[in-house]
Amino acid sequence: MNAKQRHTFFTRLQAQNPHPTTELNYNSHFELLIAVMLSAQATDKSVNKATLPLFKVANTAHTIFALGEDGLREYIKTIGLFNVKARNIIKTCQILIQQHGGEVPSERESLEALPGVGRKTANVILNIAFGEPTIAVDTHIFRVANRTGLAPGKTVGKVEKQLLNRVPKKYQKQAQLPKRLLFSFFADVST
Repeated sequence: MNAKQRHTFFTRLQAQNPHPTTELNYNSHFELLIAVMLSAQATDKSVNKATLPLFKVANTAHTIFALGEDGLREYIKTIGLFNVKARNIIKTCQILIQQHGGEVPSERESLEALPGVGRKTANVILNIAFGEPTIAVDTHIFRVANRTGLAPGKTVGKVEKQLLNRVPKKYQKQAQLPKRLLFSFFADVST
């Protein structure tokens, strides 16, 4: 994909959705972190369904930590891998309380040091919560980037690096694109 095609790509995406954002429901950086952690191998819809009652009862590191693993499991048991996610979230809450005053850190290294938080989750938090121009590369973005030539690479890290080099700066802050927009765009382009 050359520079002109990239410009067309992002112009059309912006026209379809001028203010892209996550489909996860949240009201704080902490709620966003928990929702993103829960969204691994799950749909945003299923995460929203679980977090609605959870966040009414516990929506801070202190209150979720107080639930403990068993208490948290009751709220998230409809989400895949809920046992591992509950364990990681409780450990994450403990670290947030002990090392960050219960707040979500805004540094990549601190985020990636949290159990259950990898580079993709850190990128989502940095972009959406803190406005950093990062791009989270999931399986879908990886495939689309390679198939279109937007940012070819053999690894997620290489695709992310290519995207950061090729996505115009003005779009990087909003580059967490909903999958439905990507697929509708490519359906339009391929016809």
